[in-house]
Amino acid sequence: MNKILLIIQREYLSRVKNRTFILTTLLTPLLFALMIGGATFFSMQGHTKHKIAVVDANGFFKGNLKNTDELVFEFPEGVDTGNFVAKGYTDILLIPKFDGIKKTDYTIRSEKSLGFALQEKVKDKVNAAIEDQRLQENGITRAQLDSIHEQSKFAELRTMHQGKDGARESSEGLAAAIGYGCGILIYITMLIYGMMVMRGIMEEKTNRIAEVVISSVKPFQLMMGKIIGIGAVGITQFILWIILIFGLATAAQSFISHDTMEQVRMLQQNGGVMPGGGGAMQASEAAQKVYNVQHTLGTANWPLIIGCFIFYFVGGYLFYAALFAAIGSVVEDVQGSQSLTLPVTMPIIFSFFIMTSAIQNPDSSLAVWASIIPFSSPIVMMARIAFGVPGTVPYWQLGASMLCLVSGFLFTTWLAGKIYRTGILLYGKKTTWKEMMKWAFRKS
Repeated sequence: MNKILLIIQREYLSRVKNRTFILTTLLTPLLFALMIGGATFFSMQGHTKHKIAVVDANGFFKGNLKNTDELVFEFPEGVDTGNFVAKGYTDILLIPKFDGIKKTDYTIRSEKSLGFALQEKVKDKVNAAIEDQRLQENGITRAQLDSIHEQSKFAELRTMHQGKDGARESSEGLAAAIGYGCGILIYITMLIYGMMVMRGIMEEKTNRIAEVVISSVKPFQLMMGKIIGIGAVGITQFILWIILIFGLATAAQSFISHDTMEQVRMLQQNGGVMPGGGGAMQASEAAQKVYNVQHTLGTANWPLIIGCFIFYFVGGYLFYAALFAAIGSVVEDVQGSQSLTLPVTMPIIFSFFIMTSAIQNPDSSLAVWASIIPFSSPIVMMARIAFGVPGTVPYWQLGASMLCLVSGFLFTTWLAGKIYRTGILLYGKKTTWKEMMKWAFRKS
């Protein structure tokens, strides 16, 4: 045991003291913040406004077809498909004469691709205009319609998870964001740190350092020391990232004015409503935004999410790192490892795609079984946990997933240990998975 601890200490300290580790640990949270901020800024600034000329054979779309920030509908004279670009329009919408309720196709021609999202918006606007016209034909005036549309925007959806202890407010958007974030982090780290284990073992084998080391320790002890030591580096990095992100969030609050924070405090104390019966509209827009963010974040069960994230990060890493260690023990260069790493990396990649499906439908059979099978559970289960335990994820599924992952890690460690013992001293021979399985299951 002392020998394993010495190997863990060596692997851990040699990497933590590395300048690359320090720089990536400090700069990654800032890089993520800049990426999110930059993406938000460019998404707000980068909208292309489409100026659409409408040729309407019906005569009622003018006044019923509403503009948006991205779509501007105009009804000019003398504009057709041959000159709409020259007239300064990006698109032309051709609406033929409708014959009652008979299905009729209308066409939009564009100078550049309109994009799927904007196509759907045009379709919705045209349908809304037809609906408004039908209502006006049945006696409702334009002024009444505008008033109804404006007055009908007061309702907001709140989602609640019903449990044995009562209902708890939830946020599907936050759950999806947490699922994506945790899944992507585990996906990336399993690949990065798994490859790091493989390359570390491969370098020691190539440099013949392993021959010297295993004269003092058993091959299994060397393998476990490297796996746990490199895994501890990953955990350290995540803890430091959490501290830095919390520090950045705290520092960001110092830029918010005292009056705004006081309004946020009153909103929190009164359930989102300012005292005095005036409603939340009395608070400033900035205070409402800060309160909404804090309130949304408060709907998540953070102790459970953080605890499960650490478990699935560690469990998933150990499960796959043992396999990467086995591969590293039988190859001498990166090129020779490519064919052997494919069967290990493919389940990780497939798990990522299953995760996206699980976020859309966390109760599907695919999501449930993929969150229990240890090859995919570290990524897929974290995508489901954010939607609620025991609501979306019953306790038995969470327990079965954890038990299977622990059992899977023990199995892959045993398997890798048997392969490692033979492969670490094998040189000049190209090894296949078939041979590796023979080493693993032969009687010794």
